[in-house]
Amino acid sequence: MSIPGGSSAHGAERFSDVFGRKVGGGTFGGVPVLLGLIAIWITFQVLNPHFLSPRNLSNLSVDIVGTGMIAVGVIFVLLIGEIDLSVGSVSGLASALFAVLNVNFGMPEPPAIVLGVLCGTAVGFVHGFFTAVVGVPAFVVTLAGLLGWYGLMLSIMGAYGTISLDDQGLVAQLTNYYFSDVAAAYALAAVCTAGYFLTTWRDVKRRRAAGVPSRAPVWIGVRTGVLAVLAFAAAYVLNQFQGLPLALLIFVAVLVILDYVLRRTAYGRMIFALGGGVEAARRAGISVVWVRTSAFMMSSTMAAIGGLFLASRINSVSQTSVSTDLLMNAIAAAVIGGTSLFGGRGSTWSALLGVLVIQSIASGVALMDIQTAVQFMITGGVLLLAVVIDTLSRRAQRAHGRA
Repeated sequence: MSIPGGSSAHGAERFSDVFGRKVGGGTFGGVPVLLGLIAIWITFQVLNPHFLSPRNLSNLSVDIVGTGMIAVGVIFVLLIGEIDLSVGSVSGLASALFAVLNVNFGMPEPPAIVLGVLCGTAVGFVHGFFTAVVGVPAFVVTLAGLLGWYGLMLSIMGAYGTISLDDQGLVAQLTNYYFSDVAAAYALAAVCTAGYFLTTWRDVKRRRAAGVPSRAPVWIGVRTGVLAVLAFAAAYVLNQFQGLPLALLIFVAVLVILDYVLRRTAYGRMIFALGGGVEAARRAGISVVWVRTSAFMMSSTMAAIGGLFLASRINSVSQTSVSTDLLMNAIAAAVIGGTSLFGGRGSTWSALLGVLVIQSIASGVALMDIQTAVQFMITGGVLLLAVVIDTLSRRAQRAHGRA
């Protein structure tokens, strides 16, 4: 069977060359994460046959969204070579502000949601100002934010304790609504697969027209096939329980939109350029102050949105809404998923892969009724392994003149 653009043998040869070049050059992509996720799922399934049940996997697909949203924002900051330690506190502050405005002051949900999210955006601007304009290290600024915004959240919630949300309200439905029609999940799988193929194939045609190297057709076919199998298998499993969760649909939409922003827009290219080197970005005419500030604004905005999803999951907001492990899980999800701590490499899909690993560990530990301490140890080990792979990958790229 022939392949467009060359014979099957030539295509297979190019596929082999690309694969070898990726491994040798340190550009592993998401392969190590996928292999690790498969190993985790197999292990927990052997230990507990309910782990891969439709009910547990459906719950897992909703549980990942809150932390995943926060991790997506963290990726923007990591890409420019910075860190944001305040996202956990910001998520709690935004959800507390929403709950007080909506439940205690009677403000309708839509404007209360907008104000909660804008609160996160404003916090990000403050962080960006002190980091990009004043020149204070991001670690110090966001550490101060972690303490300060958490204190403000406690102050807002102090007079109310725990605030229960309307279980029929808009926020509550974010994680409680399911599309029961089986066509919805399969349609999402089909759209994702077709969208990936068309986008990738268009890139190949554009690169060929420009006379630059492009992916082999076989490589595109393999990746599209793997994505199709995973997407339709996920749709089948979800339909065995309650159908496609609204939260998962929103999460996928956010990932697609922000992936487009990072990879297809001038702003995204500036983010990556800044992660590659501040001085080089400045000499290229990039407004370093604006890009750095906007990255922190994106991080805090997504933290606020993630906070609303976390509040929706438990249908309440309290002084303990900011769990001690939320910050670490969000950052760990971004890094485990493949975003480099050194800046300049990563994608929004890192958040999906990373949070799936972390939440799968949490789900498996809970099903087996193991102490939470074991979960932290396993997650810590996985995080260390991810950073080691990132370090070795960067070293290999430097050896090949790519970093």
